[in-house]
Amino acid sequence: MKNGRITINGKEYPAFVTNGAMVRFTDMTGKEVSELQDGKMSDTVAYVYCCVVSACKRMGKEFNMSYEDFADATDPEDITAWATSLSEEKKGSNKKK
Repeated sequence: MKNGRITINGKEYPAFVTNGAMVRFTDMTGKEVSELQDGKMSDTVAYVYCCVVSACKRMGKEFNMSYEDFADATDPEDITAWATSLSEEKKGSNKKK
């Protein structure tokens, strides 16, 4: 998902899955991304945070927000919307094959 975006405090940031995001998530939580469970919001927030940090780094966009600040600045709806867009993009790419 390279078109993923999330808006935080009125600013738009890239937010897509990279290898770096998965490594960051494992370093941060001690879990693999494959262990993410539906309904476990804290892991989902951590994963999205890692996706934003990694995507910003790749795109050369400054992002200095800590995990706690990110969690405070986002709502469950923000995270759900991002996850939904990821799922929809994945479905769209599967239809093209």
